[in-house]
Amino acid sequence: MSSPRLLVIEGNSPQSLAEHIAAGGTPAHQGYSNLLRELLPGAIVDTAHPGDPGATLPNGESLEGYDGIAITGSSLHIYDGGTSVNRQIDLVRSALATGTPIFGSCWGLQVLTAAAGGVVRKNPKGREIGFGRGIRLTEAGRKHPMYVGKLDVFNAPTVHLDEVETLPPGATVLATNAMSEVQSAEIRCNGSLAWAVQYHPEYPLREVAAIVRRIGDRLIEEGFFQDTADINIFSEDLDTLDRDPECKRLSWRHGISKNILDKKLRTGEVANWIEFQVLPTRVKRGRG
Repeated sequence: MSSPRLLVIEGNSPQSLAEHIAAGGTPAHQGYSNLLRELLPGAIVDTAHPGDPGATLPNGESLEGYDGIAITGSSLHIYDGGTSVNRQIDLVRSALATGTPIFGSCWGLQVLTAAAGGVVRKNPKGREIGFGRGIRLTEAGRKHPMYVGKLDVFNAPTVHLDEVETLPPGATVLATNAMSEVQSAEIRCNGSLAWAVQYHPEYPLREVAAIVRRIGDRLIEEGFFQDTADINIFSEDLDTLDRDPECKRLSWRHGISKNILDKKLRTGEVANWIEFQVLPTRVKRGRG
């Protein structure tokens, strides 16, 4: 029996990746790949970099050879267009023609929406940063396999300025909150099924801290932080809590609940995708 094969599509440009590493973060594709290998031991995980105009990308036939495709977050914006954005939409549109299960986080939801015919916009309510609060499952979400073992209302690591304005035909909203009507969705297109969330179940707290450091000037301008010292205190608290999830003082101070601190609860959507989409599709294709 062959090993499961997964593909992670990196949503960032090389410049954004370099900036994130300089801020102490892990490249999105690397963090996602590590999580997938942990959730599916023995899996072979490849990466694709459509945000890099010079990178060679897989074609439709090779995309069908994967048992699952995951799409990371990104600092790009769908509505800006350009080569780095359009290459990603084209790649995801090709993936949606293969029947291979797809999971998207944040930018992943947005690029899936655009590839399937929906609309993404800058959120008129502003940025959602740090943690998405009060994410609530819809009736469809409460019955959906992506949310098996998840609370009906939860918080999650989050950083986004954009949101889904109009879902593509045939899509179903699975979760919502006060900041964005679409916090997660199931998207059906060309015989393919994608699960996608506006938040980041794959992010440990240290990645949220790195992002806050990386875009700190913008967060000060937007009123989230008073100054650089304020940013440093917040990011250092998250780094500490990442190392010691049992630190009651910091979890209480920042209102960070068990559904974020407990890795199994936080990453449940990705684990359920593997269990209920990747592995069954692999069996149907005669691979496992």
